[in-house]
Amino acid sequence: MNKAISRKTLVRVISVSFLLLFAILPIHGQNDARTWMKKGEWTNGFKKAKPHKTLNIDEFYSQYQKNPDQWNTLFRWLRDTDLLTIPKGKHPIPGSTLVASVEDSENGPLDKRNTESHRKKSDFMVVVKGTEGFALLDHESSTVSQPYNDTKDVMRYKYVKEKTNFFNVKSGQFVIFFPSDWHIAKVQTKKKDQTIRVIVVKMDYID
Repeated sequence: MNKAISRKTLVRVISVSFLLLFAILPIHGQNDARTWMKKGEWTNGFKKAKPHKTLNIDEFYSQYQKNPDQWNTLFRWLRDTDLLTIPKGKHPIPGSTLVASVEDSENGPLDKRNTESHRKKSDFMVVVKGTEGFALLDHESSTVSQPYNDTKDVMRYKYVKEKTNFFNVKSGQFVIFFPSDWHIAKVQTKKKDQTIRVIVVKMDYID
């Protein structure tokens, strides 16, 4: 009888230990990502813009670890480039397959802006001048309006405005939209001036 009780107790202890271990592991991963983020070595000396609070730090950390050369190349280019005076248009980033799109544009009415998400790329966007309006769609209430186009790497959605997260990104901030970030860019804000300069770089997304 005592042996049977001991075995049951041992099984329970082992089960609880495994549950605790799996509960703690994600917390450690989050702490690793936040410690790495605060340390700031990933910036490669790029100090002209800081990440917006909507950035998915865990995803950024994961993608950086999987492809550090590409991310390092991006931040070094941003560090060494005059982002205000570089001509608008597409600029290949030396030593990589990356292309920086320098856009002098304007925010527009929400109903004129496209929704989008991607599978192969992540959108890195740094606002250089003005304030850009963005939106992140709610997954549960959004539905696909245009199926995924492999050539253009884009999918579009119908969404519920009331469940959408609208926010502004001002000059000196950047955002990164990963494939799970269904988003809208260049959304009209409450600012008097809707003109913006933004630099967009499509980063390879690695599963």
